[in-house]
Amino acid sequence: MSSNIPTRVLAGITVPDTPLIDAAIAFAKDHLNEMGFNHIMRSFLFGFCLASKDPKCSSRDLEAHAISAILHDMGWDQTGRLVSKDKRFEVDGADASRDFLGREAPSWDRHRVQLVWDAVALHSMPSINRFKEVEVEFCARGISADFVGPDGTHDQLGWDEWDAIVREFPRLNLADGVTEILCNFCRQKPETTYDNLVGDVGEAHLEGYSREGHKFVCPHLLLRPVELTLFRFTDRLKIARDVLDKRTIE
Repeated sequence: MSSNIPTRVLAGITVPDTPLIDAAIAFAKDHLNEMGFNHIMRSFLFGFCLASKDPKCSSRDLEAHAISAILHDMGWDQTGRLVSKDKRFEVDGADASRDFLGREAPSWDRHRVQLVWDAVALHSMPSINRFKEVEVEFCARGISADFVGPDGTHDQLGWDEWDAIVREFPRLNLADGVTEILCNFCRQKPETTYDNLVGDVGEAHLEGYSREGHKFVCPHLLLRPVELTLFRFTDRLKIARDVLDKRTIE
């Protein structure tokens, strides 16, 4: 579908270069702080780097992958206009992405729009997204790489590639920034946090927050033992805070 799409090289990674992607980047920049914007750009680049090494991604929808990664955290919107009172931040981001495509890409068919919605809504759920379409899977894998580093990608992402991307889009204390954003969700709309990673962060970092009487427990039966530690977002934040955010990039 996207084999003839124009490309450019950004931080050493070949990515699609279209007006729609430029519009998505501008939209994200308008709604995220610098830490959040740099995170979504790194996630975009990590995902494309990983996908370039996997043959099953050769015929994927490049624009759908790019738009999904760039808009995946619009639920963190700093203006508040995209943040609901009663939905998880991932759903807010998915709805904002769908609305963006309705405005900017009215010719997109329902399948492509749904692909982006699914990629954004499911990006924090590896036990589901890794069984979805490659655009969904590799959107999530790029996002995950920003929290676990090359060592958490089964050596599919090299430190030289990592460093080049981080040099272009610095981390700006990602772990602390994300912790504060997620704790704010626990304060402002706790009912959206009890059954997911936001609640994990709230229990670990927010005094007075509790999921007692609310928590929905789901065994992670689909994950191999090696993945169990990396599945817990609090563990990913620890890797990001203690290792990745402290890495010196020359």
